[in-house]
Amino acid sequence: MDININDIKNGMTIIIDGNLCSIVEFQHVKPGKGPAFVRIKLRNLRTGSIVENTYNTNIKVTRAHIDKTKAQYLYSQGNDYVFMNSATYDQIEIPAATLGDAVHFIKEGMEIDIDFYEGEIIGITLPEKVEYEVIETEPAVKGNTATNATKDAKIETGYTVKVPLFINEGEKIIISTKDGKYSSRA
Repeated sequence: MDININDIKNGMTIIIDGNLCSIVEFQHVKPGKGPAFVRIKLRNLRTGSIVENTYNTNIKVTRAHIDKTKAQYLYSQGNDYVFMNSATYDQIEIPAATLGDAVHFIKEGMEIDIDFYEGEIIGITLPEKVEYEVIETEPAVKGNTATNATKDAKIETGYTVKVPLFINEGEKIIISTKDGKYSSRA
């Protein structure tokens, strides 16, 4: 389905310049001189690369229809991650390269959506915020109350995240899977 470039939104999946891309952010620019244009930051869904381009406002882009299938994460096997389709119970293996940064936030039993474009797996969609256990961090130091001071904490998936000083080992915290940042205590 072709749409005018003025009708795009953040998160929309489009085909532009022959590439399947997700719109990270965009900005309509109306300079004092010359025609208006659109500056778009795009994530290529096949390569994971992010590019920023400008386009005239009179071009059309093709909106790509992404199918989502509910699945549950089972285990990793070498460089592949194995998921089970929640409806058919089929097992689906996805290479780590396809998952990108999502591999830092996947934990056993997690419910996710597998994203398909014309039968091709292009990635997964994680829940926006997920609870993790802190397995390793330095103990809180009494009297160290600098504003917004943080320390490193390793969560159960092995990923290291910045947390406030009051978080201790064994605590459960909520992390945003969009940017990998600490959100709150669980």
